[in-house]
Amino acid sequence: MTEAMMLKENELQSFEERKKYTITVVGCGRMGLSTACLLSNAGFNVICLDSDPYIISHIIKGTSPFAEHGLSQVLKQSLKENRISATTEFKESISKSDIIIVAVNISVNEKKHPDYTNIEVSCKNIGINMKRGSLIIIESTLGPTITETLIKETLESSSGLKAGLDFGLAYSPIRATVGRTLRDMTEYSRVVAGINKQSAKAAKAVLKTIVKGELVEVTNFRTAEATKIFENIYRDVNISLANEFAIYCEMAGIDYFQAQKAANTQPFCHLLKPGIVSGHMPKDSFLLIDEAMDIGLKLRMPLLARSINDNMVKHAFNLVKSALRSCDKPVRRSRISVMGISYRPNVKEMRDSLVPELINILKRMGAKVNVFDPYFTYKELRNLGYDAEPSFDKTVEGADCILIAVGHNKFKRLSLARISAVMKKPSAIVDLAHIVNPARAMKEGFIYRGLGRGVWKK
Repeated sequence: MTEAMMLKENELQSFEERKKYTITVVGCGRMGLSTACLLSNAGFNVICLDSDPYIISHIIKGTSPFAEHGLSQVLKQSLKENRISATTEFKESISKSDIIIVAVNISVNEKKHPDYTNIEVSCKNIGINMKRGSLIIIESTLGPTITETLIKETLESSSGLKAGLDFGLAYSPIRATVGRTLRDMTEYSRVVAGINKQSAKAAKAVLKTIVKGELVEVTNFRTAEATKIFENIYRDVNISLANEFAIYCEMAGIDYFQAQKAANTQPFCHLLKPGIVSGHMPKDSFLLIDEAMDIGLKLRMPLLARSINDNMVKHAFNLVKSALRSCDKPVRRSRISVMGISYRPNVKEMRDSLVPELINILKRMGAKVNVFDPYFTYKELRNLGYDAEPSFDKTVEGADCILIAVGHNKFKRLSLARISAVMKKPSAIVDLAHIVNPARAMKEGFIYRGLGRGVWKK
């Protein structure tokens, strides 16, 4: 059996070859667990390693702790065939592993600086327990320089081994979206870089077993790290432009979405939809901003985009305030029903959602807020600290305002007439997800406000 660090690109093509290797995935959040399940499904013996006993207990039972399409099914099959296991112990897993994949999540602190503590501790424990000849692949999104400095130095100092000589080291960030991680990780291309050519070859040999897309090799870690962050900041900046245009359209009497559709008929124009931006994009901006500051550069565009996008929660509140004012109602003591709490449409994932921040502002201003989200039970919402009812109808009954915060597909089928019949009059509807037809809403008697929709008459 070839040492993992010495694998060639054309190796690991058969199930028989793969089952000789043991892989530990360190950090089994949504992306890490998806990686582990794909690798076990490809034939490797996989150990899921995470410090969270809740995650480990779910894996052992064969139930994904994340609402992710197809993940529980793959996990159950791998458990049935004894190709996957789970533990919280580094020594138990790392010492018997040939390949170690690190998918530890990176956080940003209150001062907007990256906190690499968790991945540093993980790498220290990997170094203490790993064997010579291992291959380590880092999948976490990192600021440029972190793999070649913090990661490499921590692994070397804790192991007494040399990267590129005694163990392989590669970097390949994940490209995937919540709700479709298995599909995206399989179909999308991946960027790969190694400490040397052999490490890159070995990493590509492993990744080829689960990735149908192209494996794009770049010359060094910094380039690979920058690639992932550039992708996300590019989107963040373009959403900030859409948000600026949307606010202008509201004041200028223009429907942004009609203008967007027309503008995008020009082949080189790709205007995005506006909205309150959440998910990993805000965090990733600060990973790069922090690295740039270290070399004396202030990145103005990402900072400006973050400022614009961060302000959209306040703007959303102002839309609610405007709608209620037109109903001759103050925010204080008004009953507002918030539709959707997840960070993006059609997923059960609250992490990084900005809707809770908007709800907190409404509550601070004295509003009575209840919440409905079809992806959460009302008991789950109550356990999260929100007022919630068992049904949509009960949620909107007696409400002064409906705030559509997330564009779940199920909300697109709402009957405005039915909703209007059970709300307090005059009633308001505020659409942040651009799923309600403004003319229909106003025809049903609603006071209407919509993000980017400069078409309301009252």
